Amino acid sequence: MTYPDPRYLGDHGEISAVHRPADTAPDIVSGTQRTHYLATHAATGGEFGLYRLDMSPRAPGAATHFHRTISESFFVLSGAVRLYNGERWTTCRTGDFLYVPVGGLHAFRNASDDPASMLLLFAPGAPREEYFERVAEMSLRGGRDLDEFRLRHDSYFVDGAPES
Repeated sequence: MTYPDPRYLGDHGEISAVHRPADTAPDIVSGTQRTHYLATHAATGGEFGLYRLDMSPRAPGAATHFHRTISESFFVLSGAVRLYNGERWTTCRTGDFLYVPVGGLHAFRNASDDPASMLLLFAPGAPREEYFERVAEMSLRGGRDLDEFRLRHDSYFVDGAPES
């Protein structure tokens, strides 16, 4: 294995790091979830997207789905999160990690009576912000609008997947 071709061609490096303090307010507060945009696709030049999802007790999360263009990874920061790997549900706790390759079935929810928090990593980076901002509204709207919204955001939901 070799490293990718260089993309930075300077000789001395540059000042370009971005800091986001831990006490920054969430970017979205919606029902049972708070979403923090840690590193958007725009901020990383499309390399990845990193988000923190804070879930209230019994937060429903996302039903079983897959993505055609991006992988998704989950890292549990606190609490207990039910993660589905396409075959079975597992209760994941602080420090547990799940990687879902492109096309991999997955789902998540907080089935506990306590809050939970996790990191979501999408690679390569995709413009997920609109998805997070409008998914609740579009789910209520349903029908063709919801179908088109999901397709635009590379989210293909699967009927009949087992519940946790």
